[in-house]
Amino acid sequence: MLDIFLISGHNSRMRTFVQYSPDQSFILPPSPSDWLPEGHLAYFISDVVSELNLSAFFAKYDTVDGRGSPPFHPAMMVNLLVYAYCTGKPSSRKIERATYEEVPFRVLAAGHHPDHSVISAFRQRHLRELADIFGQVLRIAMAAGLVRMGHVALDGSKVKANASKHKAMSYERLVQAEQSLTAEVAEMLAAAAAADNAEDQANVPAARGGDVPPELRRRQGRLEKIRQAKAFLEKKAKDDAAARAAEFDQRQAEREAKEAETGKKSGGRKPGRPDPETAVPEPKAQQNFTDPESRIMVDGATKGFDQCYNAQIVVDSDRQIIIAADVTQQANDKLQLVPMVKQAVENTGTTPQNLSADAGYFSQEALSDPVLADIQTLVPPSRQKHGESCRKATATAPEDSAPQGQAAAEPPTADGATLARLVDRMRARLASQAGHAIYRMRKAIVEPVFGQIKQIRGFRRFSFRGLDAVQAEWRFICATHNLLKLFRAGVSASKIRQIG
Repeated sequence: MLDIFLISGHNSRMRTFVQYSPDQSFILPPSPSDWLPEGHLAYFISDVVSELNLSAFFAKYDTVDGRGSPPFHPAMMVNLLVYAYCTGKPSSRKIERATYEEVPFRVLAAGHHPDHSVISAFRQRHLRELADIFGQVLRIAMAAGLVRMGHVALDGSKVKANASKHKAMSYERLVQAEQSLTAEVAEMLAAAAAADNAEDQANVPAARGGDVPPELRRRQGRLEKIRQAKAFLEKKAKDDAAARAAEFDQRQAEREAKEAETGKKSGGRKPGRPDPETAVPEPKAQQNFTDPESRIMVDGATKGFDQCYNAQIVVDSDRQIIIAADVTQQANDKLQLVPMVKQAVENTGTTPQNLSADAGYFSQEALSDPVLADIQTLVPPSRQKHGESCRKATATAPEDSAPQGQAAAEPPTADGATLARLVDRMRARLASQAGHAIYRMRKAIVEPVFGQIKQIRGFRRFSFRGLDAVQAEWRFICATHNLLKLFRAGVSASKIRQIG
């Protein structure tokens, strides 16, 4: 029955409205399939997850002891987590609340409301399995024709660690704290020993013999953590010195080869070779106590220093599908070129025709790696000025560029002259019309992907701590990125079932 209201005014008349009865109950419960429009992202994710191999999730539930409540179905939990990460709501508390308040989450949860602690525990327990979804989704994207491997681009971005930079301590401060705490612990132990001797002489029975005073235990624990952090920085300093020594030897070989070729001695004073045995950390070198595996890095967005990891991706140019993903502790990208290309080839089973990366990835040694032998690699030897093209920056390069796929035609060698020729060929390739046309597309291929993940979906900080955990979380993030690309490409549920 329609409610009737009187509307006053000129030529007053009776006006009817559609009935509004918020307390009205349904005679029959509505179907969840009626709650969202056809083609909604939630339905797409449900279709994809139903085709994924979730046996690794189920394997962890094989042992049944009959105690406690049955766990939630892994498919439901995966659906919730995938949709949450796709829509920028990875918080377990937000996911729990959304199962009550948001229709897509209610549909995927099918009327269930897992507690935030259950969601968090599931994610922690199955983090490796969630990361492995990346490979399955990538195979679906390849089968759907969204990966061409004509041009792939590599880039990295700093993602904040789940740790505060204020929980870090410099090596200089660690040395001071170790000395101070060592003296304090020794003083407390001496006082405790003196008290014990006095009690023994007075024949006073110990109330709880053998107990360590809480304050002494606290300081001993703190001292142990400081010593561990100090030892880690000292080992890192020696490892870094060893790497610099190897690089020094390589440069020295190049210098000697050039002198032999030209017959002229190089000018200037020869630098000294780093000695790993005597290397010590810089006074300002820092170690974080909350996440010791994170590092102080420059955040590209704020240009400030923070506890971060360096997230790496290789992106295919056709539909911006991520074909390789990893996380490193190294702020510099120099050593990531070859490992990321190897992973891309392993993940896809295909070698890309062209690879582009910025100058931060340039490494003379990488140019000689066999994995790049059949790839036209475009990596500037030096950074360009803002607005400067690669053709202008390399206009004076020699014209003896090798044909496509010949970046590493000569066998790897320590001969500095050979490496110098490879550098010249790279510059010539970038200065060529074809190379310039390919390289200028790099930013448009890979950099928007980081924008979509960090700015649009709001993923700017890892939820987990430790390198292994953040690597797994990053792969899961990249899997959800690829799922969104599949969805926006219009890949249908029937197509996914055919692929699966």
